[in-house]
Amino acid sequence: MGASQSGRVPEFQDLADKTGFSIEQMKNLHNRFIYLTQDEGTLRREHLENISDLALNPIRRQIIEAFFDTRNLGQKEKSCLQEIGFEEFVTVLAFFKPPKPHLAEEERKTIKKEKLRFLFNMHDTDNDGIITLDEYRRVVKELLSSTETIGAETAKAITDAAMLEVASETVGQMGPDEFYEGITFEQFMQILKDIEIETKMNVHFWNLETMHCGK
Repeated sequence: MGASQSGRVPEFQDLADKTGFSIEQMKNLHNRFIYLTQDEGTLRREHLENISDLALNPIRRQIIEAFFDTRNLGQKEKSCLQEIGFEEFVTVLAFFKPPKPHLAEEERKTIKKEKLRFLFNMHDTDNDGIITLDEYRRVVKELLSSTETIGAETAKAITDAAMLEVASETVGQMGPDEFYEGITFEQFMQILKDIEIETKMNVHFWNLETMHCGK
């Protein structure tokens, strides 16, 4: 906190090695962090809510909450922080960083699994290891919220149908009296196994090469 307020440049190398960002990107991110926090040294939810590029994102709320979820900071148990420092800010942003080209297959698989776990945590809001029908329904409702022609009942029907399709693919045909509890992380990975999430899940709301504290 004192480093940013006194104008001293923090040491970036260890954090760059940990997150995979270049030193130049780290400098840009630190400038943005100072700008967002108004040089207070810690970041709160209202700071992220002021980012115009996030305003129209249908899952804006989940993205913002992800920065304050301790599971995304290396802790197994979920708790919600009220504010974070620069290291936590960069640690979460690293989940959105595209992988370097020509990675070994094993390393690419590791990166994909980490990104999928981040997405899973985003939707598993109660940290019970399952994305339930209610949690999934809430996500779909938010994704469809910008479409005025789709009402609440239609959104619910779309969600239920999608969840049943997932159920049939992951647990097989269910009996009439069976209740589908939801998607586990292993099932989540199986559903998305053919999607190159490691390249598609990128930072679209900031250009890390050009951003500066005035943007």
